[in-house]
Amino acid sequence: MHPARTLLACLALSACISATPLLLAQEPARVAHEWAHLAEQPATHSSFSFDRSALQSADSMLEQDGMNPSRAAAAISKITVDTYHYTEPAFYPPETMSSLRASYDRAGWRHLVNANQKAGDETRPTAIVTDLWLHFAGADIDGVNVMLRGPRDMHVIQLAGDLRPLDLLHLSGHFGIPKIDPNAVMVPDKTQPKPR
Repeated sequence: MHPARTLLACLALSACISATPLLLAQEPARVAHEWAHLAEQPATHSSFSFDRSALQSADSMLEQDGMNPSRAAAAISKITVDTYHYTEPAFYPPETMSSLRASYDRAGWRHLVNANQKAGDETRPTAIVTDLWLHFAGADIDGVNVMLRGPRDMHVIQLAGDLRPLDLLHLSGHFGIPKIDPNAVMVPDKTQPKPR
């Protein structure tokens, strides 16, 4: 089972989170720099993106998974996947991670974490650590960022569009979006302030 299958639990919880209506999701300032320097060692970095036209060509694949093809074309405007590979086991300094979380919080994103992960895995993971950020526009989601940190790899999946929580279920397993893990329990980050 792929360790990144935590999206389903995130979806269920995201539907329960109350959030004030927000404008279009804006990537927090300097977040790309923070991604690249999250671990205390250099990494090889690879990235790919699908824009709206590339995603529209995949309508039939999404329709097979139960998503209305006209909804699929309208729902997502961009998906970006970044992968960082480390030659040695990574150490993710708590202060760097706190800075990243604060950047997302200031930009109005909600942070969820896997309640089943071990405390020590936050800085030096032995298994995949999942962080999920959601940006809401009313009841819909206009931005989703998933960060998967492991001992030697970190993956960041970013979605932009006009999504309903159920849409994320249909997208799992496609375009670099992790398959859903029905055993994950995603909960709000206790260090993040309550929604405004």
